[in-house]
Amino acid sequence: MIRPMNVPPNGKRDVRTQFGALCWRVRKNKVQVLLVTSRRTRRWVVPKGWPMDGATPAEAAATEAFEEAGVKGKVDDRCIGIFTYTKEMSGDDLPCVVAVFPLQTKTVLDDWPERDERRRRWTTPSKASALVQEPELARILKDFDPRRIRR
Repeated sequence: MIRPMNVPPNGKRDVRTQFGALCWRVRKNKVQVLLVTSRRTRRWVVPKGWPMDGATPAEAAATEAFEEAGVKGKVDDRCIGIFTYTKEMSGDDLPCVVAVFPLQTKTVLDDWPERDERRRRWTTPSKASALVQEPELARILKDFDPRRIRR
């Protein structure tokens, strides 16, 4: 289900783009995906953040995966989906569009920059889709199959 965005009048220029990482791995022949909690609302999300100067969208997503979830791996530069959400800001809420890039996780660190601010959880794509609040992200997670990622 695609939800319409809430864009205030004359606010089309206020919509922001972010880049997210769908971190995945295979354990015991089963695909697992990684969710992290958001800092303020503690809801389950994929690692995501703002564009970074000098980085491609996929590279920015990989950096967010390291900072927010403590994982490193091989990121694919093809977007596998887009979801929208409203970032709660003091004073004004900010509508955001997030482009999601798959990241095959090779390393899971015990210590990472936002370790004290977030929790992380590996789970199946189907269970992950039930844990997130954004319907479009839920669909991306539920439909995720790494065999469909062309190499």
